[in-house]
Amino acid sequence: MADKHCRRRKRSQSPDPSSSSISALASSSLESQAMSSSGIGTKMDADGGAGLPDPSVFKFSSSDNDPSEVDHIGDHLPLVPIASTYRTKSGVSWPQGSSILNEKATSSSTSGADLQDMRRLFVHDDDRVLIKVVNFGHPTSVGVELDEQSDWKFKSLWARRAGPRAWIYFHPATVRAAIITCGGLCPGLNDVIRQLVFTLEVYGVRDVMGIQYGFRGFVDKTLQPILLNRKLVQGINMRGGSFLGVSRGISNVTDVVDKLAEWDINMFFVIGGNGSHAAANAIHQVCQKRGMKIVVVGIPKTIDNDILLIERTFGFDTAVEEAKRAIDAAYIEASSAFNGIGIVKLMGRQSGFIAMHATLASGQVDAVLIPEVPFEMEGKYGLLQYMRKRIEKNGCCVVVVAEGAGQAYLEKTGASDASGNPVLSDVGKWLCGQVKDYFKKIGVPADVKYIDPTYMIRARTCNAADHILCSVLGQNAVHGAFAGYSNITVGLVNSHYCYLNIPDVIKQARKVDPDSNMWHRCVTSTGQPDFVPMPAEPPAVKFPLSKRRASSFIQALTNTNPQP
Repeated sequence: MADKHCRRRKRSQSPDPSSSSISALASSSLESQAMSSSGIGTKMDADGGAGLPDPSVFKFSSSDNDPSEVDHIGDHLPLVPIASTYRTKSGVSWPQGSSILNEKATSSSTSGADLQDMRRLFVHDDDRVLIKVVNFGHPTSVGVELDEQSDWKFKSLWARRAGPRAWIYFHPATVRAAIITCGGLCPGLNDVIRQLVFTLEVYGVRDVMGIQYGFRGFVDKTLQPILLNRKLVQGINMRGGSFLGVSRGISNVTDVVDKLAEWDINMFFVIGGNGSHAAANAIHQVCQKRGMKIVVVGIPKTIDNDILLIERTFGFDTAVEEAKRAIDAAYIEASSAFNGIGIVKLMGRQSGFIAMHATLASGQVDAVLIPEVPFEMEGKYGLLQYMRKRIEKNGCCVVVVAEGAGQAYLEKTGASDASGNPVLSDVGKWLCGQVKDYFKKIGVPADVKYIDPTYMIRARTCNAADHILCSVLGQNAVHGAFAGYSNITVGLVNSHYCYLNIPDVIKQARKVDPDSNMWHRCVTSTGQPDFVPMPAEPPAVKFPLSKRRASSFIQALTNTNPQP
């Protein structure tokens, strides 16, 4: 990178009030005092003074586990917000007056007609999205989640809604942003890079750096950052892979933070999975201890869809679509051969979401094996005997196996990749060998075809649904950075985009619930058994009727001519 992009630039802590591209700073002494003492998100009384958090909005503010409470740069540095430079349409009023919200004054001075005529653009900082939406009526209901006290009752947990804020904490002219892609390839990486650059430019940022080959780009002197702009990234979403390159692992967090300081980065966007988010969390902690004016924002990238709280990560829809093609090909091969067997290995180191969804999408699968559900190979309830019965009945059989399934049968390699993930033995090839040996042993000819589409799926461009998801995630990541949020990731929660604390989403991998509706739908489609012996005496569970149905049932019993 040219010297002018590497040298440190001096910036004032507060934005330049002389800029013609932005409205005047809200710099009243009252605002400065409130910002430093009460923090953003505090409800003000009628006189503009700091009051207690609004209990209707901050319902869980007293809890350490409130997902809606995210880290903010204004909680650590004495910063004054300025009016947002983000605009998408004409006629939208600029934020005026103090950034301190006087809700009583606003509600009393705004008529219903005025509210109808508003051309809304910004998300209010108090907006929340409900994380769990099902109010279960009984602990026997499918999908019930029990907490540590075995409590199943509904708890209204909230996440902070994503989107552009009316008040921002960085002057666009002083922003230098950096973008990094980490881990393995995933459909949609270039879409996210592209949209980050586009949205930063809409705010007025002209200094955006792309770090090459993941965190390696911070320590390898032969890899210089790339200056990104709209023209350079315009068409990168038309191809797969990563325009910036990827790599796994991080050598030293301190070295990365030193480079961020040297290059004067104050917005750092990390596109990656659980490991990359853990690195982002560590980087944020070091930057905060040093008192650096920088925000660290994650964009969750995992083709396995295994990040907590987030219902769908980018690339997953594309992976399911491509995995279905592989399953369909295996079915055609198997159904065209005498006693044909198709085995498809799909991605899913810890979680079987791709295998489950692709199986349900195809409808041609006889058995699906995922890491979350143990299975037996031999015996009356084993997979092999089930496959024999399917071939006897249908003339062919298709099995889908996630890469992390059946590892109990395989020898542990003891190795780890650069991200610290254990290197798994190849369950697909092992399963092929087991199937061939079994059918040879029982004297039944079988034509086994094996398909592993892993790298074909990872390297392709994403489909339309993922194109949209990537674009919105990239936009909301920039909105969150300008709003001053740090150590956050942006994701889809119950069809709404939210900001979530990175520590909350990296506690463990998200996994398929074997008691969920989705898994039951999947095995209903395949018709497979549990592949494990049934307990001698299954526990008796009572499934009571609802109060209304119970009332009508009692009424029917008292009827002289009850209907069956």
